[in-house]
Amino acid sequence: MFDVPRPSLPVSGSNEVFPVRRIYCVGRNYAAHARESGGDPDREAPFYFMKPADALMPNDARVPYPPRTSNLHHEIELVVAIGRGGKDIPVEGAPAHIFGYAVGIDLTRRDLQTNAKNAGRPWDTAKGFDHSAPVSAIHTVAEVGHPASGRIWLEVNGEPRQDGDLEELIWSVPEAIAELSTLFALAPGDLIFTGTPAGVGPLVAGDIVRGGVEAVDEIRIAIAGKRGQ
Repeated sequence: MFDVPRPSLPVSGSNEVFPVRRIYCVGRNYAAHARESGGDPDREAPFYFMKPADALMPNDARVPYPPRTSNLHHEIELVVAIGRGGKDIPVEGAPAHIFGYAVGIDLTRRDLQTNAKNAGRPWDTAKGFDHSAPVSAIHTVAEVGHPASGRIWLEVNGEPRQDGDLEELIWSVPEAIAELSTLFALAPGDLIFTGTPAGVGPLVAGDIVRGGVEAVDEIRIAIAGKRGQ
């Protein structure tokens, strides 16, 4: 009865698209960010939350400032695109399940997240709102390999905000995939946001946000609309 298009991302260097099924996110996966968020990177096991697939926004998008918040934050991340599904995937076998990589920005209504944490409630309204997942094109493993180190950075209006290295990940990409696959059966079309380095901070309407992951890609978005509308 209804012909609802499936969200997708372009595949770099081709006319193909990557249809997106689910978006998983790893929380507090860089030590410095875990500390600035009040976590303990030496003891904390990986944990995950989700965003709806239709929260995707393309590179160079104008992203509306979301309602019901006055504290929208940026979080730059390496994004993994799953090309082969499975469950209980061993760490050493995880790379074979990866189709490619991209750069994403996990937009967060930080005030709603803080309120949810304090009340012991889920983070859905803080993380899974409309337009909350800008992502670049997918770059295949054949193009970029499996990046385990390299600069990850973000700037707002030309001013540096976040600057780290993929080698600072607490749980590596293969480890994060292996653990996630014990909780969910992964499938082609899944995306995994792998965590953000320290320096997350607020955005307002009119901000121009640029970020990137070395040897993968860069992403640029503009924050549109009225702050806190």
